[in-house]
Amino acid sequence: MPLLIETITIVLPVFLVIGLGQLLMRLKLFDASFLQQTNRLVYVVFLPLLLFHKIGKADFATFFNGPLVIASSLVILFGFLLTYSYSGLRNYPASIRGSFCQGAFRGNLAYVGLAICLNAYGEDGLTRAGILMGFLVPVLNLFAIFALLLPHKKNAEAGQVNWLAQVALNPLIIASFLGIVWSFWQLPIPLVLDRALGITTGLTLPLALLAIGGSFSLERLKGDLLLASLASTVKLILLPLAAALLLVLFGVQNVDLGIGILMAGTPAATATYIMAHQMKGDAELAGSIVMLSTLTSAFSYTLILLLLKSTGTL
Repeated sequence: MPLLIETITIVLPVFLVIGLGQLLMRLKLFDASFLQQTNRLVYVVFLPLLLFHKIGKADFATFFNGPLVIASSLVILFGFLLTYSYSGLRNYPASIRGSFCQGAFRGNLAYVGLAICLNAYGEDGLTRAGILMGFLVPVLNLFAIFALLLPHKKNAEAGQVNWLAQVALNPLIIASFLGIVWSFWQLPIPLVLDRALGITTGLTLPLALLAIGGSFSLERLKGDLLLASLASTVKLILLPLAAALLLVLFGVQNVDLGIGILMAGTPAATATYIMAHQMKGDAELAGSIVMLSTLTSAFSYTLILLLLKSTGTL
């Protein structure tokens, strides 16, 4: 029982804040316009600042783990190949195939992953997860593009060029890259700027979780729920298991092992719905995967953390 209580204290606060976002939306203290602006602020300003601040201040030699990055990237590749091949064998239409595949491997590292790692491992865990995320975001975006474009072979090249440009200009990628350079070269951050960033970045995760809660809507569960359940099972159960196996094979241990598994077990990212809508995917299926995986991740994370706790990794 103490083990379960300790685990719940890691997971529950994150989902309580998400629940608060939904409550504020129902009380009409949020509206769609506010949520849109909040998401934009978090994505374009606060989260990049958080990543730069945490990564830039870190000792790169201490916190960077090459095998963790490689193994975590291979987990994404595994998820892509598995679901893309499966959907091809089942002869799913191109729009469904892209959304199913993307939703099964593209996790919400920024909003949910960082919050869970912070609760589980503290500031060191957040820094390690931030550095890992800096390397994984480009990988996730590239494979998401492939998942959505490959089923539509016509006009794929033009679409790919457009989205590759957006990947290159992604504020999270730019901020992570700058933070890694800052950390690698051990460049100082002036005290005044450091304190200002500390105040500003403290808003990031609360705002992100409130935005998730405010955006949550059971009305989005309109697509094929059986297919959405399958994609969610791959994302929340199969990929963390694959991550555990690969990370152990690559010699990753202790905190980095736990972070790799927790980041692999994040629910589907909200961006999967946005990209599906803009790139001829099945937006309803993508929305269903996002909502269903986010809702059930409270239970999958509890199970994962219990296993990590029982093996001494947490």
